Amino acid sequence: MSGTRALDLARWQDELARAGYIAEPSLVAALLLMHDLGRPLLLEGDAGVGKTEVAKVLAAVRNTRLIRLQCYEGLDAHSAMYEWNYQRQLLAIRLLEHDARALAEKEEDIFSERYLLKRPLLEAISCPVAPVLLIDEIDRADEAFEAFLLELLSDFQLSIPELGTIKALSRPLVVITSNGTRELSDALRRRCLYQYIDYPDHDKELAIVALKAPQAPVALAGQIVAFVQSVRQMDLQKKPGVAETLDWTQALLRMEIDVLEPGRVDLIMDTLSALIKTHDDRKAFPPAALARLAAAC
Repeated sequence: MSGTRALDLARWQDELARAGYIAEPSLVAALLLMHDLGRPLLLEGDAGVGKTEVAKVLAAVRNTRLIRLQCYEGLDAHSAMYEWNYQRQLLAIRLLEHDARALAEKEEDIFSERYLLKRPLLEAISCPVAPVLLIDEIDRADEAFEAFLLELLSDFQLSIPELGTIKALSRPLVVITSNGTRELSDALRRRCLYQYIDYPDHDKELAIVALKAPQAPVALAGQIVAFVQSVRQMDLQKKPGVAETLDWTQALLRMEIDVLEPGRVDLIMDTLSALIKTHDDRKAFPPAALARLAAAC
């Protein structure tokens, strides 16, 4: 790697850290390539590993807008792209009843951009300064919507029947996230750079806790990370993500717990609502098991 590229990677990594995100070199390289090549970046990984946060911190680092499209089952193109303001259009039609202009001119006026409600995709390509476009949890949407996205990701343009093709004023930085609940199409993958984000290892998670919760004593932070890392090895429905680690840290501090030890199991039990998020998983933490885990940290 040339000295210039190495410096670029180091600079991006430092900027991300200052914005509150501890990024591994492979992710930093993917973000740099996304910026340089103008390609979308597909981030896959379990829920809670920090995929969405990548887009948020990227917008902060680039000092630009973050535009988020949250995907869900049944999401259609119009909800993601645009809608007509029918109430204003109906009012305009009534006002135009006595207008002497030809019908075609009236229709052109009614179906103009001033009656258009921009949804995230159209908003993103209409910005004069390139925003970060987050298409979050694409695996929740169906294959038809995924196919619709291909035009945007290939040519950065959208087609509106009444207005024609609208091309991007600037090319947004596109981050697409997936929790892997269904397989994505090869066509979508080919258009994207790819990065898998895993749960952080001990040292990285400890650095995240130190960055996000600097008020936590060093010894307690080490115990918290060791505990969470052990919990992730258990057979749970919902493994705690980084967000849960940080929430639990704040909960422990709020309860004035400065050390994880068997003698404080009752208090620690009261904070597990911040870490363990299903009823069945909570059953895996009776007081005796929790005391053993705390003692091991």
